[in-house]
Amino acid sequence: MTFKTNLDTVLCPALAGFSVVEVQGRDAASFLQAQAMNDVAALTPGRWQWNGLLTAKGRVIALFALANVAPERFLLVLPDLAGADLVAHLQRFVFRSKVSLRDAPGLVAASGPAAATSDVGAIAGDPDHGFALDFSGEGGQRWLWLLPPSHPAIGPSDGAVDAHWRALDIAHGLPRLAGEQREAYTPQMLSLERLGAFSLKKGCYPGQEIVSRTHYLGQAKRVLARLRGLGLAPGQSVEAAGQGVGSLVCIDASGTQALAVLTADADGPLSSGGRPCTRESLLQGLARPS
Repeated sequence: MTFKTNLDTVLCPALAGFSVVEVQGRDAASFLQAQAMNDVAALTPGRWQWNGLLTAKGRVIALFALANVAPERFLLVLPDLAGADLVAHLQRFVFRSKVSLRDAPGLVAASGPAAATSDVGAIAGDPDHGFALDFSGEGGQRWLWLLPPSHPAIGPSDGAVDAHWRALDIAHGLPRLAGEQREAYTPQMLSLERLGAFSLKKGCYPGQEIVSRTHYLGQAKRVLARLRGLGLAPGQSVEAAGQGVGSLVCIDASGTQALAVLTADADGPLSSGGRPCTRESLLQGLARPS
């Protein structure tokens, strides 16, 4: 979908911690279908979805926005993971597939104005002017733009903008997985069904057996929760009545809002780091149809 927003009059701060990977070639779709946890075959050109990669044991390595920008060309927008690391991981599985993997394919992730579309799953823009993805939800409107690094609208990273984006990600239940938090949780522990980020109907992919077994046998004993408190830190234990019931996955810039994986039956007053914390509802609206 083409749009004509005049970005020359708008400042689009680059988003710190985001990287972009390109997967291109005749076998790009089938390659991603075999490796990623969501149904890439259902993703037609001009649309995007939440997707990710799992270990063989069904643990989330990375969560990303997957955009089908043209036939045989996909862009993966990654928060908190270097594009080179993802390319190195995927390269091991290329074998004879007609596909090329490229880190930082001449695009920068930036926060920009709204594009003229009401279809949240559609990609606005074109290869010449950049692409825009609608990350809006109950927490307000926001758009992620993928622009050439020389584009005059791109501005330096802004700490306040980065903090705002991270806070909205957490509020909507989009886990920001960094460091030791990678390969620690299954998609169900992170409640990624809320985002439509994995498929139970597509064919085999790494970790698929664990994901399906957990779903059909009802074995998800830990779930995602949004917490408020003070001095919160990733990996910090969460207690209820003096007993550990989970741990913090990621926090906002102020350390007052977090996503935690808790036992499904955790009840009563909660604390973390010796301080009380309270539950808050996860905001809706960030799920994206293919």
